[in-house]
Amino acid sequence: MVSRLVIDYEKCVGCESCEQACSAKKAGIVNPALSRIGIVRRQLGAENIPIVCQQCEESAPCMVVCPVKAISRDGGLRRVNINYNVCIGCRMCVAICPFGSMEYDDINRKVFKCDLCDGEPICVKFCQHKAIQYLDASEQSTLKQTALAEKISEIVNKITSAMGYQK
Repeated sequence: MVSRLVIDYEKCVGCESCEQACSAKKAGIVNPALSRIGIVRRQLGAENIPIVCQQCEESAPCMVVCPVKAISRDGGLRRVNINYNVCIGCRMCVAICPFGSMEYDDINRKVFKCDLCDGEPICVKFCQHKAIQYLDASEQSTLKQTALAEKISEIVNKITSAMGYQK
């Protein structure tokens, strides 16, 4: 069974519980900037979009672009992993990610992304509104995933354009 994080952005209220829980678990500090999931606020008080690695099937762009092959897919959870013993911190994966879910930690000089918390995503446990669920991939609607991916990509492109950042 392959499971994935499924986001229902219409349920997200932007409470940041997922970001706080994730950063506490992964970075040892409550700091949304170090979270593997992020909330993009489209407009103040309007839509909140949780952004998280989609664990792209087939040829994940981050895997393809990595010059040292530090990014690969594991056999168990079928997630995309980063081998920090190999990663050189070039950030090519950050630039190519169509979902904006690869991040860079300037202090530790490492890229980071969601690793599904080894099959028990903490963001799911802390999402009181059930906007984030960890479901068997066969339970997911391909059309819903595609629509969400397009919406996330559109928002990320608008934000990066507004900030003058080119992918």
